[in-house]
Amino acid sequence: MKVLIPTPLRQYAGKKDSVEVPGTTVGEALKNLTISHPDLKKHLYNEEGKLRAFVNLYLNDEDIRYMEKENTPVGQSDTLSIVPSIAGGKDDRVI
Repeated sequence: MKVLIPTPLRQYAGKKDSVEVPGTTVGEALKNLTISHPDLKKHLYNEEGKLRAFVNLYLNDEDIRYMEKENTPVGQSDTLSIVPSIAGGKDDRVI
């Protein structure tokens, strides 16, 4: 399956915008991704081995939180997007 790497994490994935990894579930695909690119692991998982709260995963544009999370089955032709949460700034516009 293809995993899309967001711009801020590409430096930890050989500067690639996507990586092909094997796996039958989202969790297995992520495990294989972090095996082939170990520097990604600390950015995706916390010290307890849980996916970081600010990391959002979309399987073919569907949020895995509303599916089976990391147990969501995947196929070879699927695309997994890693989307880090982005906090907004201050809006000083006067309306």
